[in-house]
Amino acid sequence: MKSTTSKLNRKKSVYFSGHETFPLRQMWLKKAFDQATVDRLIPKTTFTDDSAIAAFGVGKNMVASIRHWALACGIMTDEGDAFRLTDFAMDTLSKDGFDPYAENPSTAWFVHWQLAGRCHRSTTWYWLFNHVTAPTFTRQELEEPLALYARTLDPKHRLSTATISRDLETCLRSYAPRTANGSPEDFAEPLLGELGLLQEVHRGQYAFRRGPKAALHDGIFIYALIDFWDKTAANQSSLAFEAIAYAEGSPGRVFKLDEESIAQRLISLADFTDGKLAWTDSAGLRQVHRKDLTDDDRNEMVRRAYG
Repeated sequence: MKSTTSKLNRKKSVYFSGHETFPLRQMWLKKAFDQATVDRLIPKTTFTDDSAIAAFGVGKNMVASIRHWALACGIMTDEGDAFRLTDFAMDTLSKDGFDPYAENPSTAWFVHWQLAGRCHRSTTWYWLFNHVTAPTFTRQELEEPLALYARTLDPKHRLSTATISRDLETCLRSYAPRTANGSPEDFAEPLLGELGLLQEVHRGQYAFRRGPKAALHDGIFIYALIDFWDKTAANQSSLAFEAIAYAEGSPGRVFKLDEESIAQRLISLADFTDGKLAWTDSAGLRQVHRKDLTDDDRNEMVRRAYG
């Protein structure tokens, strides 16, 4: 397990800003998508010009937040003077796409994987779902260990306690929104709130919800499995059940799945993937085997999640 962890850590940079403390709202990814030209490009000035407030229909800080979330969630990539829409964005959010208004649970699950599984511009999201094991926790209890984690990744990166605290608060509210004493904006349902991954058990005290996750489509689960495999053991033709369930960055950890529900999903792998992935359980050795998989095979798993 140590080699897997170090391999993942070497690829991550520390990132604790950009969202302006706003959790991702349901329509924000679509708002970013709609700014693209016919060649899938969004000029960077779209988010900074004086006209941005009118174009997006939100305040200046929220425009910056939309830009951040569109990048962090795999909707667009940075290409110098412009951003380019990804294939996922085109397949999903276009007028004739699978989910143009981001209403399908598979979109939220995909976004969660981008943030907590891939760790792109989302250090706190990745750390929370992969490193926090306490049965319950408060934001304050997480601040020091998160700061220590950040320093191990980038010793030169100076972070204030306030920055860590704000990022944690935004992350927690992304999954367990405020219920009282907030402005009307605080009651706007965040996209990830519907996943039921985190609950506020007492005021300011949180707990993960572990279990089967009925709304998580097998297509998204398998996409995440292949993605995790490619990052940690790309040259191996088999992957142990324990890694899938418990390793850092694994579908089991990121989706908070229990062993039984993971096993149930793996049993049907061969049927779902036309034999490109297959589950074996013999002589106490539980593992998944893979044949050659292309990027299109992986993307096809996502497309099937909207079938």
